[in-house]
Amino acid sequence: MRVGFLVEQLLAPVPGGTGRYSAELATALARRGAPGDGVVGWCAARRGVDAASLPGVLGPLRLGLPRRALATAWSRGVGPAPTGVDVIHAPTLLLPPAGGTVGWATGSLVDTLRGSGRSGISDRSESGRSAADHRDESGRDGGRSAGGPVRPPFAEWAAHSVAPALGDALDRRRPRPKLVVTIHDAVPWTHPETLTPHGARWHRLMGERAARHADAVIVPTLAVAAEVARHLPIPPERLHAIGEGVAEAVVRVPPDADARAARLGLPPPGGYLLTLATLEPRKGLNTALAALRRPDDPGLPLVHVGAVGWGGLDVRTEAAWHGLDGSRVRTLGRISDEDLAVVLSRAGVLLAPSRSEGFGLPVVEAMAHGVPVVISDAPALVEVAGDAALVAGVGDAAALSAAVARIVGDPVLRGRLSAAGRTRAQAFTWNAAAEATWALYRRVGGSPAVSVAADGRA
Repeated sequence: MRVGFLVEQLLAPVPGGTGRYSAELATALARRGAPGDGVVGWCAARRGVDAASLPGVLGPLRLGLPRRALATAWSRGVGPAPTGVDVIHAPTLLLPPAGGTVGWATGSLVDTLRGSGRSGISDRSESGRSAADHRDESGRDGGRSAGGPVRPPFAEWAAHSVAPALGDALDRRRPRPKLVVTIHDAVPWTHPETLTPHGARWHRLMGERAARHADAVIVPTLAVAAEVARHLPIPPERLHAIGEGVAEAVVRVPPDADARAARLGLPPPGGYLLTLATLEPRKGLNTALAALRRPDDPGLPLVHVGAVGWGGLDVRTEAAWHGLDGSRVRTLGRISDEDLAVVLSRAGVLLAPSRSEGFGLPVVEAMAHGVPVVISDAPALVEVAGDAALVAGVGDAAALSAAVARIVGDPVLRGRLSAAGRTRAQAFTWNAAAEATWALYRRVGGSPAVSVAADGRA
């Protein structure tokens, strides 16, 4: 079985948690497939695609529209899609039209194997020069090429008219690929105010498309399955909860950990609180900062790791608004997996005060290091953490501060949470997620199962 896996999120300005999911799952799928299975990465038209090159995954092959145009076309149910595969997996709500159309790939599978990837021949057919050949690194039109100026109106007309017809003709002898979509959370429906208005509308639109056209929808937790089912008409037999995992690179502490800690300016081991999330409103950073001002706060500094998302949040500005001086809060931004392993391994407590989550991967990553965790009572976080974390209500800074004080002041509790967390984290692996996902592919694609785990939550 051959799977076309969309890796576009890896090339986004802020890949975030869905980028991590895309990279880890695709790599694990390539590692855990049966003989004859293969995973091919696909992305929008652009020149720089190294960030989407994954071990064991062929490609990425490029579709004939840049990201913004591709998202617009797909939101209207038209445009290019991966071809020559049995299953297409969209790991975000950027999903192709039902059934797919001609691939418009800028490099064929053969060219990818040879390392050239520039022939303009798709996996299935010769389709000529791609629009991607004329794009600069940002994905904008690059002006002129050897073939003359790029004309976006022509590309749009081709996406709407030529590609579907040509794709139907080319794929007549091959069944249309099945479509699997991952919906990571129900935030666009339950907490739309935590997204941009455009983002909330777009995600709801694409969620509705997934409900209509996907052969299977993956969610990371049973909590998300219940929330999604309340807002989208997805039959239970098409909704599958498959958990996530912890990357080995995030668990393995590098031998130069002390030098990395010094370079990052980390406090002594166990001497700081940690928040790990893309900086955006729903992650609850303001609750964590407010907790530092409570009378029972134990006085540990807060270290924040994560790229800036949207909403204009700035850690230092928010800290100052809460009356905290610079010594209490440190932000590291987006860091490497090796640095993240060091930061996690030396944290005293991880705080996960999100208003809503789909899985809460940082919770499992911290638990894998034996770091005690305090979560909000967002349903997915409670499900993932089980009894291995303390819980504070969403937005309840007093409860969050009290939980931290309990952990810091009680070595017995600290040890219990550390041990329980390590045990809990072992239930979540990318290999298990990949095996459950292969089982799902075979179910929707009509192929017999071959030594794979039973479908269900990993």
